[in-house]
Amino acid sequence: MHLALILIKYFTVVAGLTTLSQPGDNAQVRHVTDIRVHSGYDTESSDNDVALLRLDATWYFSDYVHPICIPNITFEEVTLNFSHCFISGWGTLSKINHTLSSLLFLQVELIDQRTCNLINWYSGMITENMICAGLESGGVDSCQGDSGGPLQCYSEDQGRFYQLGVTSFGYECGLPFKPGVYSRISMFSEWIKKTQERSASEKSSQSQVLVILSAGVVLLQIRQ
Repeated sequence: MHLALILIKYFTVVAGLTTLSQPGDNAQVRHVTDIRVHSGYDTESSDNDVALLRLDATWYFSDYVHPICIPNITFEEVTLNFSHCFISGWGTLSKINHTLSSLLFLQVELIDQRTCNLINWYSGMITENMICAGLESGGVDSCQGDSGGPLQCYSEDQGRFYQLGVTSFGYECGLPFKPGVYSRISMFSEWIKKTQERSASEKSSQSQVLVILSAGVVLLQIRQ
């Protein structure tokens, strides 16, 4: 899905900040030059909820800005021996709160698809393209304003973090048996690679930096 260029010029991406009201000297701002939403994105089920943003310049890596690995295939996702998983964002702390100025993070547990699809959980809504993370008892969750943010897990075997998911949807915030639902990056690794290669061949003179985001977030911002 190719979005109109007239809309793209209003998008910017900022890295290296933890407080929105005080970006500081470590913040880096990039403009979006292209947006690719997965062609299979379903607004009803939120299946294939992933998009790529192309930026106008590369990042300068520092103590505040780092790249992150993604699992290439679902088999690799299973074998990487993840020990700790985290979510982060500036979203609300409950469904009635305002968004925050400071970046927060929480530790979550990965929940298998079969459990998450139980009738008193999500009752079959979770596809193979999704992954659930949170706690069975609730209380730890992403919330409004966090969509598009990362689900990151540390691999003991590799000694590094991987982005396993992109915050997609949930039922309210922090309820028991209703963990956050994330787009499963390993299911889209081939699409990400092909989209990046296609984008590079079309616009070889521009930066090839791509940012993974939720398709729903991109479309919502454009409609507003």
